[in-house]
Amino acid sequence: MTASPLPSLSQRYGERYRWLLLLSVMVGTVASIMSSTIVNVAIPGMSHYFALGQERAQWVSSGFMVAMTVSMLTTPWLLGRYGYRRTYVGTMVLLLAGGIAGGLANDFSLVLIARVAEGLAAGVVQPIPAIIILRAFEPHEQGRASGIFGMGVVLAPAIGPSIGGVLVDLFGWRSIFFMVVPFCLASIWLAYKFVPTTAPGGASAARTSGLDWRGLLIGTVGTLCLLNGLVTLRGDAPLEAAVLLAGAAASLVLFIWWQRRLMAAEGAPLMNMALFGYRQFSMGTVVAFIYGAALFGSTYLLPVYMQVALHLSASHVGTIMLPAGIVLAFTIAGVGRLADRQPTWLLVSIGLALLAISFTLMLALSLGSALWLLVVFAVIGRIGLGFILPSLNLGSMRPLAKPLIPQGASTISFLRMLGGAAGVSLCAIALEWRLAAHGDSLANPLSSPARLAAFNEVFLMLAALCALAICAAWQLRVRAPFPPKTTSEET
Repeated sequence: MTASPLPSLSQRYGERYRWLLLLSVMVGTVASIMSSTIVNVAIPGMSHYFALGQERAQWVSSGFMVAMTVSMLTTPWLLGRYGYRRTYVGTMVLLLAGGIAGGLANDFSLVLIARVAEGLAAGVVQPIPAIIILRAFEPHEQGRASGIFGMGVVLAPAIGPSIGGVLVDLFGWRSIFFMVVPFCLASIWLAYKFVPTTAPGGASAARTSGLDWRGLLIGTVGTLCLLNGLVTLRGDAPLEAAVLLAGAAASLVLFIWWQRRLMAAEGAPLMNMALFGYRQFSMGTVVAFIYGAALFGSTYLLPVYMQVALHLSASHVGTIMLPAGIVLAFTIAGVGRLADRQPTWLLVSIGLALLAISFTLMLALSLGSALWLLVVFAVIGRIGLGFILPSLNLGSMRPLAKPLIPQGASTISFLRMLGGAAGVSLCAIALEWRLAAHGDSLANPLSSPARLAAFNEVFLMLAALCALAICAAWQLRVRAPFPPKTTSEET
């Protein structure tokens, strides 16, 4: 295959090239996001097939999240060493292999391995669109590009759970693993046609510095300690949980120290600490972490709530979420245009408020409530997401110096997913705790007002997290026209 650097592709396709490039990475990102969310519809069926408890079944989601979270930090290095096309195609091949292997697996351990492989691929690919939008598009087009990209990314996963729910009912849980296959194949074809071989900025990919393996190892250990510590809190081993959580805190301190030391030695850290000299970026990472916990925690909680509390089928779950997903897609497209003209901190704050309201409204539901109420509450939450998704990255990364954009995209994605991984575990822990407090268990085949009360208290917890994130979102306001100077030019 003949190499296709960025200038030649731009000359070949003209002004429309940047949109074709965005479409190409959109398809792959759709596949990665679909693989992260659609499996939640199949968790009850998978749990029954493998005779799993709630704790082990949760690792189908959280194991994926751990792998995706950690691998995001490697994106800038992979792009710099192998270029856009090789990195992108490699992740799509790995995601394709994980989907096929997970669908064919007869042992739960193999399912987990396949999910980890999918998570590694999804983590690497997800920061790439933000890098392309901030580099390939002019500032006055970035909001529009983010909106169109976000619309495409959420529309397919919105339809996916509906199709996935029907597939689970008709063909079983295995069928949902194969849903990523056509997207992966299409993305590989588009990559060879439109994605350049260059590294960010149009430079040639170069085998210069090595990957910061020590930083990656420390980040992996810290993430595993955090999630395992949260899971252990659910059992009768408080000392073990305390040790694991202390290990997570120690890993955080060690990671920051190592990144600073590597940067001082003019090395290539996974996370450039100069990023946090930009106030808007620092506050954006706080919002991203809390928002990730609320978003992914609810993505795990809602299907479980509808299936085990309201006793709806998997296909009903997908159908109920479909209108909300479609509304989300069109909201993102509209808000993307607003992000070019309105303060991003205001858009993010409005979105977080709507998300908190949607969680709070869940308390109004009972076993006899009409399903349309659930649809309306879900729509309100998705409108909130539509305000947040295209605004947060732009508001956080616009002030960054261009050499820091790849690092900024991977860092904010990492912290959002770290919050998401913690949020999934936190929701599972809180749900089990509140079920026990109300004298219920998910092993009980019958639902009751006590079970709904337990779920309601977890929804309130998510609403409180969103309210906390609003406080940080207000700090995204611009105070100075120019960003602070950086001490080094890290790519």
